[in-house]
Formats: sequence, structure tokens, C-alpha cells
Amino acid sequence: MKKFCVYLLLLVIASITCTGSLFAQSSKKAKKPLVVFVTGDHEYSGEETLPLIAAALEKDYGMKTIVLKASPDHNSEENIPGLEALKDADLAVFYLRWRRLPADQLAHIDAYLKSGKPVMGFRTTTHAFHFPAGDPNEKWNAFGEFALNAPPGWGGAAGHTHYGHESSTDVHIIPAQANNPILTGVATNFHVRSWLYRVLPDYPVKGSTWLLMGKAVNPDKEAIENPVAWTGTNSFGGRVFMTTMGHPEDFQQEPFQRLVINAVHYELGLKIPKKWKGKLDIQVPYRVTK
Repeated sequence: MKKFCVYLLLLVIASITCTGSLFAQSSKKAKKPLVVFVTGDHEYSGEETLPLIAAALEKDYGMKTIVLKASPDHNSEENIPGLEALKDADLAVFYLRWRRLPADQLAHIDAYLKSGKPVMGFRTTTHAFHFPAGDPNEKWNAFGEFALNAPPGWGGAAGHTHYGHESSTDVHIIPAQANNPILTGVATNFHVRSWLYRVLPDYPVKGSTWLLMGKAVNPDKEAIENPVAWTGTNSFGGRVFMTTMGHPEDFQQEPFQRLVINAVHYELGLKIPKKWKGKLDIQVPYRVTK
């Protein structure tokens, strides 16, 4: 009888252990990656386009998202509430232009970057910050370079400029990258409304992988082709995806939509979805800069 009781006790312990293990595995499997979008750009309505991307990631791709916005509106350069959410983020996506955030808010971004987690950026995020010379936070003006392998701010010695607001861009996949998973389902050639940004000759930083090239259509000056999307590793060891596209009309284009969805998966270390859930209905207007 004693041996039988011991046997039953062992069975109960084994059952509890097995159940606990299965529960732990199930919980781990059920955990959704968190993508935090940080927006505030004056011009391109990133705080309107990116929530639509976020909604698709939640609805169709099993992710959790948080969208942070400049407050009280997109022209507010000194306040983006909620940046503490970056502490739990698996991916931070930035669409910023010339912000001057206070030190306590910058600290959340700094901590995220130093964690080595992945970073993704759109268009004007090359010049995300615009602190005056001598400001204690002036180093943040180079965010594009140290976070996204892009030029360190607008103009200056890097010659970061564009080819005129009346121009647009023909985009094509760089042949050597035709089989890159991020480009799964992306058309070999497509057209976007974004006027081409010049980042060459010094950017993207050495070691970056160029994915797409852009050719200016109707440029206002002599133009050369420039990379418009690239990947790499930033100065903190974090995985990077950066695109200089991002005009609201670009988000209407299915190749661009698919590129963005693919890039989010890549940044998170997830398999690129082979099956496209369908074109997103994104109708957001462009606004003239203030």
C-alpha cells in the first residue's frame, strides 16, 4: 500500500510538471511581438499612415502595436507622450522630423537604442531632431546616422538634400537583392510620389545592404540614382531597416505596403509572410510644411 501511494504521488508530480511545462510553452508561443511607432513629422502625416499599418499588423499578422504621437498635434516639436512604452518594445519604428524633445523623453529612446533592439525609420527620420548649436542634446541631430545608417541630419557636409517637390521617383530592386526575403512579393519596378532624397556618396554607412534604388523623375537639378531602402546594423548593434520613401501617396502603393510589412517581420526576426493579405486602403493627404 505504501509503494502504491508513492507511485500515485509520483504520477501527480509528473502530471503537474508536464502541465506546467506545456503551459509555459503555450504562453511563450502566444506572446505577441510589440511594435511601438513613434511619430511627429510636420509634413508627411506619419501619425495617420502608420496607425493604418499598425492596424494591419494586429489584424492580419498577429502583432501588438502602440502608436505614439506628438502632442498636442504633429507640429508640436517638444512632446511625444508615452515613450516609456519603448521599454517593452520588440521593435521601434520612427517617423520624425526636427523634434526637440526634453531630456527625460530622449532617455527612453536612448535606453531602447542601447538595448540593441531593432530600429526602423521612414523618410524625414534622417533628420529626426533639430537642436540648436551648443544645446546639451545637439548630438541627437545625428540620429539618422547612429540609429539608421543614414545621413546625420539635413544638408550640411553630408549634402543630404532632394530633387524638388515637383519631382517623383521611379524605384527598382537592385538585381543582386532580387531574392532578399524583405523583397518577397515587391514589384521589380514601381513608382512613388516621394521626391528622391540624395544620400550618396557617404551614406548609407559602410556595411549597409542596399535593397532598392530610386531615379528622380522631373528633378529640379542634375540628379543621380540613390538607394531608397537599406538594411544593416547600427552603432548599437541593432538591426536596421531604413527607407527614404514615405510620402502619404507612397502608402497607397501595394509594392510599398508589402515592403513595409515585410520589413517589420524582418526586423523582428520573423519569417516573411509568403501570402499577402491584400492591399491596404490608405487614403491620407499630404500637407504642406508649416
